[in-house]
Amino acid sequence: MTLPLEDTLVGYPAGEIVNSSTVLHREPLPDGRLAVLLEQTSVHPVDAGWPDQGADRAVLRAAGAELPVLDCIVGATDGSTLHIGREIPVGKGTEGWAFVVVHVLAGDTVIAEGDRVEVVVNPGYRARISAGHTGCHLASLALNLALGDRWKKETRLDGLGNPDFDGVAIDVSAIDENASTDTYRLGKSLRRKGFVTEGLTDNLTEVQAVVNASLAEWTATGAGVRIDRDGDRLTDRRHWVLELPGHTVRIPCGGTHPSSLAELGSVRVELSTADVDGTTVLTMATFVG
Repeated sequence: MTLPLEDTLVGYPAGEIVNSSTVLHREPLPDGRLAVLLEQTSVHPVDAGWPDQGADRAVLRAAGAELPVLDCIVGATDGSTLHIGREIPVGKGTEGWAFVVVHVLAGDTVIAEGDRVEVVVNPGYRARISAGHTGCHLASLALNLALGDRWKKETRLDGLGNPDFDGVAIDVSAIDENASTDTYRLGKSLRRKGFVTEGLTDNLTEVQAVVNASLAEWTATGAGVRIDRDGDRLTDRRHWVLELPGHTVRIPCGGTHPSSLAELGSVRVELSTADVDGTTVLTMATFVG
């Protein structure tokens, strides 16, 4: 079979953890492992463009064998060559290109194009990563609220109508099991945009208390969470939606999430700052459960 000319169908935004599919393509990778493309998949892949949430843990079941998925990565093809991760030369939506989910298997795996397989995602790991991702979004909203009075210029607003510190200042975000870590650079660029950094480190304990109070209030509502999507293809636009009492919050997101805040139990953060090459960096560690 030739390389696919359509984006992979994905079920993970709807919470799917099992599906049946057909092998469209397989090819060896330079490191000796095997790249396998399926018509559709439940496995969440890591995206090199914004790798905050890593790949699901999963297996493919084929002809009575259980084949571990060693990694899962977003790739792209023009129908003749498969490019993976940071090697992708074009942006999503480029005409003539398909964006695909690349399942990485052991190099000696026996699997052929046209085979029918069952995709099975580890449900416990998915649940813990999903909780960490929703906790991350919730914490970002609480941090925006706590820092809202530090802006002296107008800036973009978040889904609750507060200045979007997280969206403007984020440097790196990493989702873990029931946890996440976000770092923000408090440098000249942020100050030029109107954020007052002076005194923040000295008041960090108070800011942390405000963030945690908001998190406790919101999680107590057990508010519903869902993913709205324009379609079922890998590159179709998706949003994380939180139905807080009196407020509907929408954040663009390609990850996985629980169906309500009730599944989180509790969410809390720890804030810290450090000097990195002369720039103050704020770190927010978020813990769920």
